[in-house]
Amino acid sequence: MVEWLRVGNGKITLTLHIQPGAKKTEVAGLYGDALKIRLAAPPVDGKANAALIAFVADRLGVARSAVSLKSGQTSRRKVIEVLAVSADDAQRLLT
Repeated sequence: MVEWLRVGNGKITLTLHIQPGAKKTEVAGLYGDALKIRLAAPPVDGKANAALIAFVADRLGVARSAVSLKSGQTSRRKVIEVLAVSADDAQRLLT
């Protein structure tokens, strides 16, 4: 299993490194033990966090309500929990 993805209690946990203010929203590969995601949204008023949740939900094919930000509200390093998706599917759909 990859370092940035953990499984437990019927949910997966993603460790992400976020680059807000990018030209487009995309997965950019690995960044240490995290998956790097570039976001087109600016890091103001929670816009980048909202864009991140929407992007992850869209990529994994789940509702936004199934994706929650657990830590890193004001940091580039974020931990996200996702319900109702398998670790194999998450790894395949995000890389």
